[in-house]
Amino acid sequence: MKQLIICWCLVLTGCSTAVPVTAQFPEPPEQAGAYKTCIALKQLNETPALSEVSRTIAENYAAYHECRLKLNIWLEWYQVQKALFEKAGR
Repeated sequence: MKQLIICWCLVLTGCSTAVPVTAQFPEPPEQAGAYKTCIALKQLNETPALSEVSRTIAENYAAYHECRLKLNIWLEWYQVQKALFEKAGR
């Protein structure tokens, strides 16, 4: 009988903790580009040729949209994770 009481006490105290357990907010995924800054847009020379102007505009336009897409993906991930994190904390 004593052994049963001792085992029961060990089982009950083994699962308790004096330290409060706090959840950590997850790190953003690498594919969202959260750790990378956008590339700098290209600059033109003093007197560029028209072909160089149009090429630079096209490259800058593509770089802007790529950066915008990465930012939107990261923001969507963050909002979903924050909502899940807050719901789990209740």
